[in-house]
Amino acid sequence: MTDIITNNEPIIRISESGLRRSDPQRGADTDGIVVNVGSTGVTAIEPLLTVTHAGATSFYTRCSPDAVAEIVERVDDTADGVAAPGDRTQPEPEAVVGHDPTTARLPIPPLAGFDTGVRTVLGGCGWRRPTNPADHEAAGGFEAPEPETVLEIGATLRGRGWGDLCHDAPLAETWETVLEADGNTAIVVNAHGADPDRLLLESAPFEVLDGAAALARTVEAHSLIVYASETDEHAVETVREAAANYPELPVPVDVVTGPAEYRAAEPTMALEAIEGNHRLEARLRPPGPEAVGLHGQPTLIHTPRTLAQLAVGLRDGGPPNTRLLTVTGDVDAPATVELPETDTLGDVLDAVNMDGTLKAARVGGRFGGLTSDLDVAVDPESLAAADLGTEGSVHLLADDRCIVEFVGKTARFSSEANCGRCVPCREGTTQLAGLLRQIYDGSYTPGKIEELVRVMSTSSICEFGVQAGRPVRTAMTEFEAEFEAHADGHCPAGRCLDPLEASV
Repeated sequence: MTDIITNNEPIIRISESGLRRSDPQRGADTDGIVVNVGSTGVTAIEPLLTVTHAGATSFYTRCSPDAVAEIVERVDDTADGVAAPGDRTQPEPEAVVGHDPTTARLPIPPLAGFDTGVRTVLGGCGWRRPTNPADHEAAGGFEAPEPETVLEIGATLRGRGWGDLCHDAPLAETWETVLEADGNTAIVVNAHGADPDRLLLESAPFEVLDGAAALARTVEAHSLIVYASETDEHAVETVREAAANYPELPVPVDVVTGPAEYRAAEPTMALEAIEGNHRLEARLRPPGPEAVGLHGQPTLIHTPRTLAQLAVGLRDGGPPNTRLLTVTGDVDAPATVELPETDTLGDVLDAVNMDGTLKAARVGGRFGGLTSDLDVAVDPESLAAADLGTEGSVHLLADDRCIVEFVGKTARFSSEANCGRCVPCREGTTQLAGLLRQIYDGSYTPGKIEELVRVMSTSSICEFGVQAGRPVRTAMTEFEAEFEAHADGHCPAGRCLDPLEASV
């Protein structure tokens, strides 16, 4: 294993999404060790350079290449890893945080994007070298817990993300079903599409592989596949290298990519992509993948978030019960944060700078619910009660946004991107887009729209069709006046006054 980084000398970490990795290197003109690490998830402050020495870390945000080179060259270990007194040519750090010198998690600085919660599952992001096993071992990784312990954690841990077979449901019951099955079990790590999952593969892949390895031992799996979008090249490269460096994996790991289509993240369509089928269609259930999955064998499908929660829970004696949320939309830069489940959606606002005043948020992915009330806890029960999604994203909309236009684009996307397997989804999404388009012609029929969405949500065979109508349903509940105004030929936001130019 590559040597563990210690604090006996300055450590300079460069954190940025998509940054190429390298082993520790001596800077040409510094006494420190320079390493590349993955993104912290808070992209607005990156490239981020940190200098750690003697139990303190200095944070330099938005560093240009020249600033990085200057700081690296001028690090002086006699000055605790920061500029020597009186040196005015070196940039000053935006924050300095004291901490345990042996910490294996990023010390939380008083900077925007870091004061929104905790960094338990995200602790290694921007701190540990993503593919270096020594850093992860120093954090307590690579243990082989007993199957009983894994099942105990799984009894309370719920799946994260719509790409998880156990989305919002406890894991252990499905695991026990697989244990009782007579066949070679496969485990699929479904990392397709979701930003929190992409971040984990790029910045903390060993956390994901630790959870997958523990599960593989527990259910006596014979194969382990990491599945991602073909466009997530850096994540694929990173997890492939991490798997090659992982000590004593219980099963071989294959990294497979699928088409960059939204529906390709649905668990059964993920199996179709892995099997090499050109036409991705949802599979009828029952039987579910836990009985008949990849190549007909029992298969567990979990997202990187779920498996990272499992890994951290096994080390800490219980799942952290936090949620990873990626904040996007009308913001200066996206950010992925970690919140305790008791925190509210409003806490994510501190992680980003909005381009305008908040009007609404779409919570829960492409087909999440719309709301202007962010005083909702991020646990799945609270989100479901508010008719919001649990996919792990919050898309913020500024006050100049047209809600009718926004949900119209979503409806049109669903009509074009569905797999076409079942009538409620295939025909329902087409009809929904048509009914929204008719609003611009003066025909607003809320009862007909509500009934169509109800049929789609209760009879579609997969989550795509079940959730495709939710943005419209929730928007009509809270922003009904905007729909009525459009039917009268007026857009309150002033974005689509001419029906012929409307994007619905």
